[in-house]
Amino acid sequence: MLQWALERERMFCVAMMRPGISEAETEDQFFHTAGIGLVAASVTQHDGTSNLMLHGLARVRFTGFPQRTPFRIATIEPVPDIAAAPSQAGPLVKKLCEQCSAIRVDGSRLPASFTEALDAIEDPAFLADTIAHSLVNNPIQRQVLLEQQNTLERLHELTRILSSEFPGGEHT
Repeated sequence: MLQWALERERMFCVAMMRPGISEAETEDQFFHTAGIGLVAASVTQHDGTSNLMLHGLARVRFTGFPQRTPFRIATIEPVPDIAAAPSQAGPLVKKLCEQCSAIRVDGSRLPASFTEALDAIEDPAFLADTIAHSLVNNPIQRQVLLEQQNTLERLHELTRILSSEFPGGEHT
């Protein structure tokens, strides 16, 4: 599958399996919303696996599967963000940045470069995605955030997750 992608548009998208499924036999055994990325680099390891560097491009939804063997190829449609009004998003963005500044992992703050990078992000949707990618470890929570088109709702859910995962900014 990777070789096929590298020989063509270098686009790659892998769906998350539903809980309890290790190998999807049918299309209802995996989530149909995923991120699609451009393979910027691929390094094959001695054991045949590959390390990829993907440049994330968009959220997509699978709409069909014109090829199923030897691997699935999906037809896709973009899943655009529903923008939030700055007056509504602003307070949530501020809260998220404050939450990130307060987080301690094993007694240490997150690197200053991380919180400075967050402060430089102007797009609330991109900010939410960056924080979710960096700090949300639960795959189901990440999937819920991925599927949420409404930026305001995604910001709300992310503040809730961070409050739950890092109560009082602490994590050991």
